[in-house]
Amino acid sequence: MALIDPLLRHLKEHDGSDLHLVAGQPPRFRSKGSVRTIEGQGILSQETLRAMMQEVASHRGWEEYETTGDLDFAFSLEGVARFRANYFVQLSGAACVFRMIPETIISLEDLNLPQAVRDLADLKEGLVLVTGPTGSGKSTTLAAIIDKINKTYSRHIVTIEDPVEFVHQNRNSLFSHREVGLHTQGFTPALRSAIRQDADVILVGEMREMETISLAITAAEMGMLVFGTLHTNNAAKTIDRIIDAFPAEEQNMVRLSLSESLAGIVSQLLLPRADKPGRIAANEILLKTAGLPNIIRDGNTPMLASIIQSGKAQGMQAMDDVLFQYVKDKKVSAHDGYLKATDKARFAPLLKAEGGSPEPG
Repeated sequence: MALIDPLLRHLKEHDGSDLHLVAGQPPRFRSKGSVRTIEGQGILSQETLRAMMQEVASHRGWEEYETTGDLDFAFSLEGVARFRANYFVQLSGAACVFRMIPETIISLEDLNLPQAVRDLADLKEGLVLVTGPTGSGKSTTLAAIIDKINKTYSRHIVTIEDPVEFVHQNRNSLFSHREVGLHTQGFTPALRSAIRQDADVILVGEMREMETISLAITAAEMGMLVFGTLHTNNAAKTIDRIIDAFPAEEQNMVRLSLSESLAGIVSQLLLPRADKPGRIAANEILLKTAGLPNIIRDGNTPMLASIIQSGKAQGMQAMDDVLFQYVKDKKVSAHDGYLKATDKARFAPLLKAEGGSPEPG
């Protein structure tokens, strides 16, 4: 048994999501959004923590950490879960975070996601972006969509991640899981190869670099179904982020390509529940309509709000509308809804009724 195993078991037994270990500090874990100390544990010395970290890393991985001060990898603890590990160095010495990845993929139905999100698994082609801040459940949502495809259709699904998080078993579909740094040198070369690997579905774990974004759009234009993630909070910011990744002289061409290939954007936030323990997902949903390509080509992203409002029958919804309804239904506190909302003035009366006060400015 590895030295770190009891801490990882504690994480699962106490419904935690992340284990935080820092030299000179006691172990801590995140549960339901809050970071708390693990009771009964003393302060971790630099030597003890480094021994813990080295024990679960590969020889090659530990050499990389020693050389660069950073390391990302994933591993499984039998009977507990799969974990995504991030090693780094900070002021007091070594540090690491272990994110728990459930061994069982939660279904779209059990996640209680809107029907429009579930229907994304039925698409045959196009670019679908799942966006949101770190820790908002993007990976869990994407895994559920991919799982539905796996159970429903016979397709070749290529996942490109750093590291591989959810490991899907071949059911009706065939999977090629590729880990950056282990199976390929980067997202861009892996995506370029996937286009030649008879892929029907491609999952791109990160779309940060211009070339990766460009290849994802190209793959979607070629008739593949491409899923990607971005750290943006709504549909308008997502489109702007993609366009802004390119030099000014290329942006018109990218707008044209994106307008034809974009099939949907799902932006996700996780908020503490007010009605019972746990957290609840809030989703903004933008789907392709006849009018969407013109808006993207013209760079008129403020008009996306009207596209979403007029597309409610198709399942589209704006983030502020979802948050407002959650507050009215007392699923989320007015304070939390106000903090996440874009139009804060709309939430101010609800906040006052709850006894809070809007932030200055």
